Amino acid sequence: MDIVINIAIFLITAVVFTFVGIFVRKKIAESKLKNAENEAEDILARAKKEAENTRKEEIFKAKEEILNARKDLDEEIRERRGEVQGQERRLIQKEENLERKLEMADRKEKDLAKKEEELEHQKESLKEIANKQMAELQRISGLSSEDAKKQLLSELEKTMTAEKAALVKDYENKTKEEAIKSAREIIGYAIQKCAADHTSETTVSIVSLPNDDMKGRIIGREGRNIKALETLTGIDLIIDDTPEAVVISGFDPLRREVAKIALEKLIEDGRIHPSKIEEMVEKAKEEVENTIKEEGERAVIETGVVGLHPDLVKLLGKLRYRTSYGQNVLNHSIEVSNLARIMAEELGLDPKLARRAGLLHDIGKALDHDMEGTHVEIGVEILKKYKENEKVINAVQAHHGDVEPQTIEAVLVQAADAISASRPGARRETLETYIKRLESLENIADSFDGVEKSFAIQAGREIRIIVKPEKISDDQMVLLARDVAKKVENEMEYPGQIKVNIVRETRVVDYAK
Repeated sequence: MDIVINIAIFLITAVVFTFVGIFVRKKIAESKLKNAENEAEDILARAKKEAENTRKEEIFKAKEEILNARKDLDEEIRERRGEVQGQERRLIQKEENLERKLEMADRKEKDLAKKEEELEHQKESLKEIANKQMAELQRISGLSSEDAKKQLLSELEKTMTAEKAALVKDYENKTKEEAIKSAREIIGYAIQKCAADHTSETTVSIVSLPNDDMKGRIIGREGRNIKALETLTGIDLIIDDTPEAVVISGFDPLRREVAKIALEKLIEDGRIHPSKIEEMVEKAKEEVENTIKEEGERAVIETGVVGLHPDLVKLLGKLRYRTSYGQNVLNHSIEVSNLARIMAEELGLDPKLARRAGLLHDIGKALDHDMEGTHVEIGVEILKKYKENEKVINAVQAHHGDVEPQTIEAVLVQAADAISASRPGARRETLETYIKRLESLENIADSFDGVEKSFAIQAGREIRIIVKPEKISDDQMVLLARDVAKKVENEMEYPGQIKVNIVRETRVVDYAK
């Protein structure tokens, strides 16, 4: 029983202590909670104070910045206002100046209007005075106004003719002096560097014989040898009384050269009969072909022209056997090429184009015996066929004035061609051509009014004109010489230049009785 009571007491005591512990812990927790709440309230209060202080500081700073910005803005506004006021003052001054100028312009306009009215009145009065003076002059001189005008114009025309002639002569002399000096220097330099030999060739070749007995062997029995040679070569063999010589005649220089070489080989061999003649003619043709090739290559090397088609080189070689007025065309082409190149170098132009065009300018003469057309047309066709440079083709086409030259190099080829052809001894003329040129010169001179006589002298290089002194004055002589020279240039073709020399003389004759 006691044990039960003890247990019950123990249990009651445990329960009481439990409730007491719970109560105590509750009180402690409430105390801690309250403390925590108090601390939180303190922290919040401090944070609020700090935030309030920070806000006040920021507001203070912002106010300061606003005040500073307002000060800067006020300063800028004052400056801008000052500038605007300055501009306003300047504009006001400009307006005042413009108003003053407008007032002055109005006054000037009124003054001008007054002066214009005065001038009109003066003009009317001057016109009346001039009419009165004109009438008085007509009465005194006995000439009408039209007659006086004609006389005045006649005197004025004479004066102007004299002045015009003097001006033309002065400018002509200056221009000629400068142009001639420059041209002489360039052409002289070009000719000095390119002095080619000239040989006059004919349409016959002469073959020397060891003795006159060889003539009979060349003729052969019943003339079979000479006939075979003439048939195979296409030339004429002239065997006459000339001692120890046979003449080969023909217009084709290639055939003539083949015949000459074949005949020389036959004479050297000694056996002359139709089969041997045929053999020698073939050998001569091969030799001429080789010579043509070598001559073409020589021309290309001498002139420095590169990139020519082999067929064009061969055609150049053929020019070795072609002559123009006795001048060898290949040598002429080489000389023209070198002259054109040198002049192009002196003038700062394209020397390659000039020498190429100069070498090829007479290429058509290699085939003008075999084709229809002038050597210029044939040459242009050949160059187009081998796709030559257009500038070279134009220079070839223009070197005789058939078309207008498109480049200065083409003009240089014309000049070089004229220089090479007109050198003393370079060419020979037929008597008929020579006489025609002299007659043409004299006819041109005689066609002008006031010409009494004219004489073509110095092989047509000068025309001397004697004028009628009563029709042509000294001043008019200058204009007449110019007109004659222009007409000669337009109507005649000639190498070099022709001097126009005009002579005027006044003779006074009286008789003592």
